[in-house]
Amino acid sequence: MDPIMNPFSPGAGCPPPALVGRDNVLEQARVLLGRVLRKRSAKSMLLTGLRGVGKTVLLSKMEEMARKEGYKTIKFEVQEDKSLAGLLIPQLKTLLYELNSTGGANAVVRRALSALKNFIKVIKVQVNLGEIGIGVEAIPGLADSGDMDADLPTLFQTAAEAARERNSGIALLMDEVQLLSQGELNALILAMHQLQQSQAPMVLIGAGLPTLPRLAGEAKSYAERLFSYPIIDQLSRDESFQALESPVFQEGADFAPEAMAVIYERTKGYPYFLQEWGAQAWNLAADNRITLGDIIKAEPFVIRNLDDDFFRVRFDRLTDGEKRFMRAMAELDDSGCQVGNVAQLLGVKNTAISLTRSNLIRKGMIYSPRHGVIDYSVPLFGDFLRRAIPEYTPVIKKSR
Repeated sequence: MDPIMNPFSPGAGCPPPALVGRDNVLEQARVLLGRVLRKRSAKSMLLTGLRGVGKTVLLSKMEEMARKEGYKTIKFEVQEDKSLAGLLIPQLKTLLYELNSTGGANAVVRRALSALKNFIKVIKVQVNLGEIGIGVEAIPGLADSGDMDADLPTLFQTAAEAARERNSGIALLMDEVQLLSQGELNALILAMHQLQQSQAPMVLIGAGLPTLPRLAGEAKSYAERLFSYPIIDQLSRDESFQALESPVFQEGADFAPEAMAVIYERTKGYPYFLQEWGAQAWNLAADNRITLGDIIKAEPFVIRNLDDDFFRVRFDRLTDGEKRFMRAMAELDDSGCQVGNVAQLLGVKNTAISLTRSNLIRKGMIYSPRHGVIDYSVPLFGDFLRRAIPEYTPVIKKSR
């Protein structure tokens, strides 16, 4: 069929043509946004899930919901080589300047600008003060201690009060939250705790890997009561069929049921993979019914695209030792394996692989669903590793 009319859109953060199976979490976000703006307590949200399940898509959808509700939004992806302050300050500066430029001069808004001006100076992030430096008097003792645990809560509180003064709120949307340093995560949780206690109109909607609840709990024990942690998982069989059927139906085409069954079997219901299979099957279909034969023809194209665009970019970041570690995992259970069994396959003691394990967790390649067990954070990564490294040598190094 005509590739121009292809309804599927595989890509990082690209919204699918049919957002199915996420109604509950979207409703939870709607309630959160509505309650906080009306001075009613509600837990902020930290979405958790593997790569490719659509967390980034949901963040974008929730940003759209927040804006419709009347919020000002700040949205960014946490990065290993940038500080939280460096990512936050430019957008918060723009937001506060917008609040200051509407409705006339206001002491509450200018207090927030003063807090931001102080914060920038003491945190020592390279940000152009611009308009903040014009006519904004520094207020001593306002977010100027240089301690993130003390200053970030004050900065958020004053910003939220400024938003309320303009009959608005602030929605902070953050992707890859697990990449925050322990100190940054600690300060963020402290800030959100203070905001919840004061019923200030600011919410956090974050997303990260399944390690995020544990990291938040380690930063602050009360984090489990401060946030909700919706799990964004693969789609069910019926939801997967709907995600495939609905877009093509709107273009006057359909799927043979057996074709969708094979796609579901191959993808396990992971949304990104469904999009890739749907896109390739559409392009190869001879007419407006996508058949099992089209799926068989599409398979090598799908595998090539997934390997090149989804898996290999992550694989290439690994050291040789990390690749051996993850390849050993592929010889075991793809749904999680014992650390001790990986060490045994590699022919070393558990202590010899602890650093590699920690580095892979830090890189977001694996996570620990429970004590002593590790799993891939990227769905179907074991299948890719068996293709990328078909010949596996069980013992790399003899233990003494």
